[in-house]
Amino acid sequence: VQLQASGGGLVQAGGSLRLSCVVSGRTFSDYAVGWFRQAPGKEREFVGGISRWGGTTLYGDSAKGRFAISRDTAKNTVYLQMNSLKFEDTAVYFCAAERRDFGLETREHRYDYWGRGTLVTVSS
Repeated sequence: VQLQASGGGLVQAGGSLRLSCVVSGRTFSDYAVGWFRQAPGKEREFVGGISRWGGTTLYGDSAKGRFAISRDTAKNTVYLQMNSLKFEDTAVYFCAAERRDFGLETREHRYDYWGRGTLVTVSS
């Protein structure tokens, strides 16, 4: 399974950005997909994720109420819509995939496949 995250860039505080994660190599709907981020000098943290059929989404505390995750089966793509961005959202954002039948994981070590990450910079 290969994952390619894109859509990062520079945005002003209060602005919006949408990240995309294209999943290839296996059956897209077999995998739950999570988004994680890592800011300079900090540990990687769970941002949110979506189950294989899209019926379940979970968000980390920093993302609740501002971010939304969706998936498009026709495009083998998972999206992370980020609104009301803050300076502290600056980080490299990664998408990851885990093959599972139900639900999704918030713990990064449970994910088998990772993309390279895309940098999001929020200016204050």
